[in-house]
Amino acid sequence: MKATYVLLCVGLLVLPATICQSPAERDSYTECTDGYEWDVQTQLCRDINECETIQQACQGEMKCFNHYGGYLCLPRSASVITAPETTSQSEPSVPVESNDSFNPCPVGYRAQGETCVDIDECELEMHDCQPSQECINTVGTYTCQCPDGYNKIGIECVDIDECRYRYCQHRCVNVPGSFSCECEPGFQLAGNNRSCVDANECEMGAPCQQRCYNSYGTFLCRCEQGYDLGPDGFSCNDIDECSYSSFLCQFQCVNEPGKFSCVCPEGYELLGTRLCQDVNECETGTHQCGEGQVCVNIHGGHQCVSSNRCQDPYVQVSENRCICPVVKPECRDLPFSIVHRYMSITSERSVPSDIFQIQATSVYPGAYNSFRIRSGNENEEFYIRQINNISAMLVLARAVTGPKEYVLDLEMVSVNPLLSYQTSSVLRLSVYVGPHAF
Repeated sequence: MKATYVLLCVGLLVLPATICQSPAERDSYTECTDGYEWDVQTQLCRDINECETIQQACQGEMKCFNHYGGYLCLPRSASVITAPETTSQSEPSVPVESNDSFNPCPVGYRAQGETCVDIDECELEMHDCQPSQECINTVGTYTCQCPDGYNKIGIECVDIDECRYRYCQHRCVNVPGSFSCECEPGFQLAGNNRSCVDANECEMGAPCQQRCYNSYGTFLCRCEQGYDLGPDGFSCNDIDECSYSSFLCQFQCVNEPGKFSCVCPEGYELLGTRLCQDVNECETGTHQCGEGQVCVNIHGGHQCVSSNRCQDPYVQVSENRCICPVVKPECRDLPFSIVHRYMSITSERSVPSDIFQIQATSVYPGAYNSFRIRSGNENEEFYIRQINNISAMLVLARAVTGPKEYVLDLEMVSVNPLLSYQTSSVLRLSVYVGPHAF
């Protein structure tokens, strides 16, 4: 009867399979350890892939990873460096240099002269570390270690999911063998590469067109005076102040980038920043009047009039006054004196409007005075309103448009019934109508 041998195969994690055979003959009964099955063709124990043979080997968020003699349930984010399958049917051995002479040194050392020195198995590749592992030489031997960021489970180097340990303040990104931290927008990594600190976008080229204000986790754009923040929150648009009100300037408003300015018509100058005042060319010396002429200032300009305004039979007695001597027969029906005055008004002045007051300079007891417009009011734009015995007011009755000049003879007639005396005097008023009011 043929002898039957029962062998229990011991599976080594460092080998892809365990070989079971009788020491005497190959057709004997064989048996493999847990996690392996007998392969009839190769006559070897073959690893069982539990991830394929066991239904739902891992539950929940865990993923199944097969390895020799068993399997692992690891997080789905984990990565496993799998050792390549070896084709050798026997346990790999560390190559030993052949030396016919006796080696007096212990294992892991070699003789050098009279001393024993350590053998660097890693440098001489006399180790059995997996390709995924690192060989570390030690005194008399060596060790196999996984790279940083991996844990050794069996013979596998399994990636450590550092993000499970909340190393990062904001966001953690796991990568094979390591991890990296990321920050939310508006923050940047601190020096420890884990914490997040506020980023000063204003110093990092924030897209604000004018002013930038940093705040925690973000920034704000603001504009200079005279500008509005655009819909994009970054750009600044000029405000047209002139379009908001017609009362910003007395005459005309001119919009400028970020501000506005007021301008006045020719013959006027700015009083402050918004009002306009007439330039008195006669006082500033900017007039064009020549010899024999007198400068008369009017709204927005000036007039040059003759310095001798008395016409025969009148004679000039002062700068603005002419008289008609009673000794001249032709003066009998003419006013005794003519006084020249000048004034200016703007076009489209509101009406009725008091524009000039007449005042008697000489008052005689018992005399009665009356006032009238002797000439120059053919279209009746003016009328006289008497105030009392010695004064009257010239009133603008209709709106007038310039430029235009009116020469009005305003006459005061004095009558003294006790002395049977009557005389008259004329105030010759030149009224210059300038441009539109503003």
